[in-house]
Order: sequence, then structure tokens, then C-alpha cells
Amino acid sequence: MRKMVNLLGTPQDSQELKQQLHQLQHYTQNLVKDTSGNLKDLNSIPPPALVTDQREFKMLKDRLQEEFATAANAFQDIQRYELQKEKEEVRRTRANSNIAPPPTSKDIFGELRDNNTPKHLQQQQMQDDLDLQMLQQQEQSIQELEKNISEVNDIFKELAVMVHDQGEIVDSIEASVEKTEVFVGRGASELREAAQYSNKLRKKRCILLLCGSAILVILLLLIYYSN
Repeated sequence: MRKMVNLLGTPQDSQELKQQLHQLQHYTQNLVKDTSGNLKDLNSIPPPALVTDQREFKMLKDRLQEEFATAANAFQDIQRYELQKEKEEVRRTRANSNIAPPPTSKDIFGELRDNNTPKHLQQQQMQDDLDLQMLQQQEQSIQELEKNISEVNDIFKELAVMVHDQGEIVDSIEASVEKTEVFVGRGASELREAAQYSNKLRKKRCILLLCGSAILVILLLLIYYSN
């Protein structure tokens, strides 16, 4: 596309080139819009449940959004470059056209008196009409380019908001998962500590029970032998 834009205003420029460039731009513009819509649909998909899948999903979306932003930015640069060349061509056309004002009745009668025919005036008017038509086409192309550039710019704004919102959502999910992992880790540690404490209590009770049993046996023996 850039090669075609570079040919504008050169001897290789032609109406066929402009038409092909317009068709290619129209296709690319629609492709940018469709891709932007697909990215919105992708962002509406809930993240996976597993942490590893969430990270892969986030990396995939980030990569797609980055590649789309790079391609759309390159397309917009070409549009701006073409807009600049189109405006320069309009200025040249206006400077070289020398469009004459509509002939007055005095001019017509003077031409008839000199040449017995308004042929010269007719030729001048035809040339003026062609120049005007060319200017109108160029200005229409400029207006369409400005509209397309504005649309791509709006898509960039939507993409910026989308990436920002999605980033907050993913970061929130990751923070929540990390917090859950911390809580789970703390719970497991507390369970291990509780189990250890319970084992210690059981051992202590067993020791106390054995000691109590031993003391009871000794007391019984003392009573038995004292009698």
C-alpha cells in the first residue's frame, strides 16, 4: 500500500492506481473494524479456572492486541501520508488550473464579433469543468481519508480502554488467586501446627496416664504390704 501511495503525484500516477489504492484501503479499513470487534468478543470470554491457563490466556490476548495495534498504527501512518500527498496535489491543481470565471454577455458578444463563434469560450469552459471535476474528486478523497483516519483513531481509543480494563481484571484475578494461595498455604501450615500440637497433647496425656497408673500401683502396693 505504501508503494502505491509513493506513486501518487508522480508520472506513474493514474486513475487506475487511485482506484486500486481506494479498494485496498476500503478492504483494510473493514479488516481493522472486524478485528477490533473480534478482540472485543475475545475480551468478553471469561478467563480459565487454572492459574497457568489464565496466564497463557492473558499472554495470548496481549500478543494479539499488540500485533493488532502495530498493524493498525502502520495503516494509519499510510493514511496520513496519503492525506498529505492528496492535499499537496489539490494545491498544485488549483494553482495550475487557472479556472476562469463564468463569461459575461460582453465577453460572448466580443468573441462572436472577433471569431464569429464562441468555440474558444466553449473550450475554456470544458477545461474549467474538467479541472473542477478533478478538484471535487480529490477533495472527496481527502474527506473520506480524514473520516477513515478518525475511525481508526476511535478504534485505538477503544483498544486503549479495552486493554486497560482487561489488565485491571486480569491483575485482580491474579491477585485474588495469589491471595487464595497464600491463605491455602497459611491454612496448611496452621493444620500442620495443630496436628503437631495435638500429637504433643496425646503424648503428654499418655505420659501423665502412665505416671498416674504407676503412682496408683505403688500406693496400692504400699497399702497392701502395710496391712
